[in-house]
Amino acid sequence: MQRKISKILIANRGEIALRIIRACKELDIYSVVVHSEVDKEGVWVKKADHAVELEGHPVEVYLDYKNIIKIAKELKCDAIHPGYGFLSENADFARACDEEGVIFIGPKAEHIELFGDKIASKRAMKEIGVPVIEGTEDPIYDLDEAKKVAKEIGFPVIIKAAFGGGGRGMRIVNDEKDFEKLFEAATQEAKKFFGNGDMFIEKYVKNPRHIEVQIIADKYGNAVHLGERDCSIQRRHQKVIEISPSPRLSPQVRKEIYRIAQKAVYRLGYESVGTVEFLVDEADRIYFIEMNTRVQVEHPVTEVISGVDIIQRMIQLAEGDRLHFLQEEISFNGYAIEFRINAEDPRNNFMPSFGTIDEYLTPGGPGVRLDTAMYSGYKIPPNYDSMIGKLIVSALDWEGVVRKAKRALDEYYIGGITTNIDLHKEIVRDEAFKRGEFDTSFLDHRVEQFALLHTISPSEDKSISSFMARLIQKGLTSVKGEFI
Repeated sequence: MQRKISKILIANRGEIALRIIRACKELDIYSVVVHSEVDKEGVWVKKADHAVELEGHPVEVYLDYKNIIKIAKELKCDAIHPGYGFLSENADFARACDEEGVIFIGPKAEHIELFGDKIASKRAMKEIGVPVIEGTEDPIYDLDEAKKVAKEIGFPVIIKAAFGGGGRGMRIVNDEKDFEKLFEAATQEAKKFFGNGDMFIEKYVKNPRHIEVQIIADKYGNAVHLGERDCSIQRRHQKVIEISPSPRLSPQVRKEIYRIAQKAVYRLGYESVGTVEFLVDEADRIYFIEMNTRVQVEHPVTEVISGVDIIQRMIQLAEGDRLHFLQEEISFNGYAIEFRINAEDPRNNFMPSFGTIDEYLTPGGPGVRLDTAMYSGYKIPPNYDSMIGKLIVSALDWEGVVRKAKRALDEYYIGGITTNIDLHKEIVRDEAFKRGEFDTSFLDHRVEQFALLHTISPSEDKSISSFMARLIQKGLTSVKGEFI
């Protein structure tokens, strides 16, 4: 059954809200945004067809899904698009939308619930034949049991919070003698940040590549992939740069990783867009790690190389539409790189840098896309994540896209605040990056070379922890490892 969407409420802010507004305009759909008081000067608020200011805490208003659904019904909105972060992976929200007769633009609540639980999702994937990393399938609470499991798996192991995210509640243990203190530290951190101390233990895959596959599936059992993204360049398990396609994935591994991702979504009956994420080790072994049941921050690189508008397709699938193309009809062209532009100071332990932008000069030209809601005179509030934009560059070959990235980053200037643009400039000039040779340890090995501080003093760590804790408590991170 199809249900035409004519009005969408966007339950988000910033560049993703603006991105959804643009998709709505091209589909002749009326757009409504809800926004906090501190966001009233946001460009997305001004560009939406209608805006509703929410009274209350600047973060909590975006998390009050009962109020958001109430507003959607009052304004006769057919659907709600959650974007990413905030309520995007809240199964209760998706379920409440369905109960109230409002279309949730995203997957079914049961799939959000399944993949919000690392242990349950790993078990489900293993049952359908998807390769997973050796480790526990049930939460571990007892230290002695945890020690026994770690020894059976063999060191190094990684201790991970079952309901964690943002790299919190996670410790790598290289030696048995360090296990007890690190297990306790991870457990306490998980309780502090997520209110849940459930842990599980996995074999640690050293220096892997982080490869993810973008999939799109309709309610009629049709599923296609839109290629892979290489998200290996990370800091503290947070993505910094995303690339499509991966510059050094072998054809055999690429074909297999596509097969696994499509098989998984088909067997599980998944609908909407989603991302199946893997680690690929030095021997090209593939391991499933998680699935994100929402649009990704890095979706633009996939759009650039595939020509598919992922946001529009997400909306049309929510209407009950079928996929309009077969896998063999999708063609991939060239390379695309996305640089997350953050208001933060890489030379001061990446501390957030909020304030007023007093000068804003943007890059342009062929193969340059900028997804942002920033402008000169905009005051960045201290209430939200530090990502303020995404610079996407594309070219027909790897060498060309690296050259274009250098030029575009050199053109990009944001005055009045500190950003990580200079860090990105360092990365694209790195010889290994230019050769397309990198894994998840890339930045760890270059902090001194890039003039970044490798160690954090206790006082600074406490400051960062308290800041992250406030954001996580307010719902500003996904529960599955990507700080938004």
